[in-house]
Amino acid sequence: MIHRALGKLAIAIAGILLAPALSAQSSEIPRTEYGQPDLQGTYTFRTLTPLNRPRELADKATLTPEEAAEWEAFENRRQNRDLIIDSVGGAGYPPGVISYNEFWYERGVETIADRRTSLIYDPPNGRIPQVNAAGTERRRVYGQMVFESAGPEGRTTVDRCLTGFVAGPPMIPGSYNNNMQLVQTKDHIMILNEMVHTARIIRLDSEHHTKQLKWEGDSIAHWEGDELVIHTQNFYHDYNLRGHSDQAIIEERFAYVDENTLDYDFTVTDPLSWDESWSGKVPMRRAADPVYEYACHEGNHGLAGILAGWRRYESLGFNGDGSPLSATGTVKTEE
Repeated sequence: MIHRALGKLAIAIAGILLAPALSAQSSEIPRTEYGQPDLQGTYTFRTLTPLNRPRELADKATLTPEEAAEWEAFENRRQNRDLIIDSVGGAGYPPGVISYNEFWYERGVETIADRRTSLIYDPPNGRIPQVNAAGTERRRVYGQMVFESAGPEGRTTVDRCLTGFVAGPPMIPGSYNNNMQLVQTKDHIMILNEMVHTARIIRLDSEHHTKQLKWEGDSIAHWEGDELVIHTQNFYHDYNLRGHSDQAIIEERFAYVDENTLDYDFTVTDPLSWDESWSGKVPMRRAADPVYEYACHEGNHGLAGILAGWRRYESLGFNGDGSPLSATGTVKTEE
């Protein structure tokens, strides 16, 4: 845990150095009628910067301006769906769906302003820690469930439009719908994610009271000075797109960087998945466009089609994905 302490120390030192500037700006922060910083608005968190630092950049935390420009040009071309040849590409290369052309993507076209090589800053290697034994076993059971696809409950929560790729918590940039709206009242915060039209109603409270488990967990919030802190636990499911269990605890922090940018910092702690917590941060930039409705399965026969196709292959003596018959297997999913 030495590296974690050093990482937090570095952040603390940076905070001390920035304190005079932030103090000078504190009087200029817009405030609600209740005296709280007014964070309300519509924001985008799209970026080319990956969650995990590429292994080839293991010892490089930031890029130079020249390196960032070169990498942006390369990555924008690599991920351009209109330049992919069907016979060469596929659903997993580059990330995304091959049948969607570039028009549908909204992944961002540049790195974050400080040119970090990953959104994760702790651990210092910029990568999610290795999954522990409990997490590995849970993922195995989950993988087998998806492989068998016995019914709607056997498919992923993304297939079922219960959770979104980027909505979280924590909110992590993806291929599209990287937009959210934040609304404040005296006693509540509301975060509406465009992905799957997820709305989190967050109480300003010091304790979790709910006995009703939720797909996105139960969130409460408080203010630490001018920083909004959201604490989430009590997840309904024991898996999600980031792999954390129903025992996960997620802390999110929002603070003004300038009038058009919020700093979004998050920490994931889950002893049933990782032996150490991990943290990341991404800027939330004000957006001119509203959050649009994401009606995932209204009139959409996708889930029924997936299950019908699975049963058809099985009737022909194959696995549900068309591979040679076996009792276990791996199915590629968005989760």
